[in-house]
Amino acid sequence: MIGLFPAGSRIEAGVLQLDGLAATQLAERFGTPLVVYSEAALRERARMFRRAVPEALVVYGTKAFPNVAVMRLLAEEGIGADVSTLGELAFARRAGIAGERLVVHGNNKSDEELRAAAEADALVVLDALDEPARAAAAGVRRALVRVTPGVEAETHEAIRTGHRGSKFGLDPNEALEAVRIASWVSASTPGVTRTSARRTPAAAARAGSSSASRTTSASASAAACNSSSDLL
Repeated sequence: MIGLFPAGSRIEAGVLQLDGLAATQLAERFGTPLVVYSEAALRERARMFRRAVPEALVVYGTKAFPNVAVMRLLAEEGIGADVSTLGELAFARRAGIAGERLVVHGNNKSDEELRAAAEADALVVLDALDEPARAAAAGVRRALVRVTPGVEAETHEAIRTGHRGSKFGLDPNEALEAVRIASWVSASTPGVTRTSARRTPAAAARAGSSSASRTTSASASAAACNSSSDLL
């Protein structure tokens, strides 16, 4: 069972120790239920992703645990943020994550969300045919087009995203149309990102470039912080 915990965990005299802190002490201080993250494990996980893809933009999937303290820690390790709501974007900015390390996702983005993304100079993932024009009107300068390749991933039906008929992304023909629209309404050239199943890395290549720029979404586990504190 202890193998399921971060590397700094052990049992001493029948008490779970987390990075040198007894779980009983944490419970007494913060109360229960309590979610505890290991900072050392978080940093090591972040560094693992950076080592694996040193030329990539690695971003934290904020929906996994939107917490400013955790996002600030990851930012110190060079990790950006993938956000899909105004609240998540606000958390990322509060954590000090620069626009060049922000990716705004979502299949139903409002004009307000697009404007906020433009103000942050974030990279916006276009998910519908009406979004290129709306994004350009909002002032978005950098964009990707999300392609649904029609892959039937072997996973639970409720979390599949890359199959035909998915509510996420555009099929290849629609994606090409979105690129044409985006190129027409904006001076910026969109790139392409694909999806095959939920929580899989997305490889993004800038259109018209001979070198690929990759974006990887990572939901990190691990660091020490009360689940109800340090949100802001």
